Amino acid sequence: MTRKQKRLSIIGGAMLFLGLASGLTLYALGQKTSYFYMPVDLKAAAPDPGQRIRLGGLVEKGSIVRGDNTEIHFSVTDQAHSVTVAYNGILPDLFREEQGVVTEGVLRSDGIFVADSVLAKHDETYMPPEVADRLKETGMWQHADGTDEAAQ
Repeated sequence: MTRKQKRLSIIGGAMLFLGLASGLTLYALGQKTSYFYMPVDLKAAAPDPGQRIRLGGLVEKGSIVRGDNTEIHFSVTDQAHSVTVAYNGILPDLFREEQGVVTEGVLRSDGIFVADSVLAKHDETYMPPEVADRLKETGMWQHADGTDEAAQ
């Protein structure tokens, strides 16, 4: 084998290795994709039961029901529709009613969203960006001081 052929075979092998590594990385990332929905989107899109998704909105006032140990049920709303969420675990310290929340999990066939993680706001002005954007689109966004963004 000549020097030129050796170089070409090394370059070809390296390109094959990089292509394979890139393909496996993209495949793995595609498996972890979870789509973001608001409650009104769940009614329209009707994702497959068991499909991993993110559900965001506001914790509905008066909907928090604590069960045994760390079991909790609450509703996530976008002021138009609500989805009941079942969660078994420790909630973030700042989780409370009428605050922005993003939950990640699966939607059961009976319409109950089973969350395995719950993310809540971390200060007076924070709301998860996806939730804030969607609430702005529907005209339901309000700043921490209670003023409507459209009124400013």
